[in-house]
Amino acid sequence: METVILAVVIAVVVLAVLGGLVVGSRRKKPLPPPPPAAPDITAPPAEPHVGDEAETPREEPRRTIEEVDLPDGGPTGVAVEEPPAVEAPEIEIPEPTAGRLVRLRARLSRSQNALGKGLLTLLSREHLDDDTWEEIEDTLLTADVGVLPTQELVDRLRERVKVLGTRTPDELRGLLREELLKLVGTDVDRTVRTEPEDRKPGIVMVVGVNGTGKTTTTGKLARVLVADGRTVVLGAADTFRAAAADQLQTWGERVGAHTVRGPEAGDPASVAFDAVKEGKEMGVDVVLIDTAGRLHTKTGLMDELGKVKRVVEKHAPLDEVLLVLDATTGQNGLVQARVFAEVVDITGIVLTKLDGTAKGGIVVAVQRELGVPVKLIGLGEGADDLAPFEPEAFVDALIGE
Repeated sequence: METVILAVVIAVVVLAVLGGLVVGSRRKKPLPPPPPAAPDITAPPAEPHVGDEAETPREEPRRTIEEVDLPDGGPTGVAVEEPPAVEAPEIEIPEPTAGRLVRLRARLSRSQNALGKGLLTLLSREHLDDDTWEEIEDTLLTADVGVLPTQELVDRLRERVKVLGTRTPDELRGLLREELLKLVGTDVDRTVRTEPEDRKPGIVMVVGVNGTGKTTTTGKLARVLVADGRTVVLGAADTFRAAAADQLQTWGERVGAHTVRGPEAGDPASVAFDAVKEGKEMGVDVVLIDTAGRLHTKTGLMDELGKVKRVVEKHAPLDEVLLVLDATTGQNGLVQARVFAEVVDITGIVLTKLDGTAKGGIVVAVQRELGVPVKLIGLGEGADDLAPFEPEAFVDALIGE
């Protein structure tokens, strides 16, 4: 019996083990993938068949371009800004030169306190002793008349006063006027030579130390010539001072004068040569050449001025070489005059700043120093304050009326 039971148990165990193996093998086997779903296929648009687009177009109302409302700013609707027009500088009409010095007499007469009035006061004393004559000499020297001209004037005055005897104010004024006119000189040609008989243009070179008003004087001289009906070309040969060419060109534009200029720190002689060449081609009356004025005591500048003169004269001889001097510098101005006169042949003098801050006697001193006449004087900062020098008007302004 026990044997039977044992056999049954063994059989049950064997069956259980076999059943577990079968179930395990079934779990390890992968399931087959599900069948793929059918993709959605979109049919391509059908090609148009012949005649599908050949139907008769429908008539629609049409408008002309005049009937179409366009936005502001033109057909594109975009506003285009035009570049601003460059306006040419307004050409000024300079004041005529005739009578300029007479008009400016009141301004010039401010300096009479130092010379004219002082002399009249001293000469009006009842007794003219040696001390008074020494005061007269001091007055003349203080006014920068110069030593030799002062001695000459005092000697003549002493002689004439002694002969005259009694002296009324009018007689003294007339006496002093005559003697000052002799000292200044009335028989000298003070015309600025710009009209050579055999050619055009006249050539004028302006020299002087920077700070004397040289470039400004060149521009003002252009106005003087234009006022007298002349045509002008300006040569900006002061290439070492940055603002000189711009300054000169501005002066020229105001009166319609063409300016020839070169690169900064370029060759001054080349600019001067081109200025004369263009002046000849344009057929103008006068070419004005502004030159450099730095370091006037140095050999380099003097060599440059000599070169400019030689180069310009390849075209034609210079008609004028004007030396610009600051009337307020006194004896320093005379030193400058000597240096420039050694290099170029000075033919005339322009005295600037002779408007009451200076002493009128410098006119006499500089003429004696160089042996050339004062031809132009500057009496202020105005554009038309450069005037031809007129000895009579000048002396009248000094002694008053």
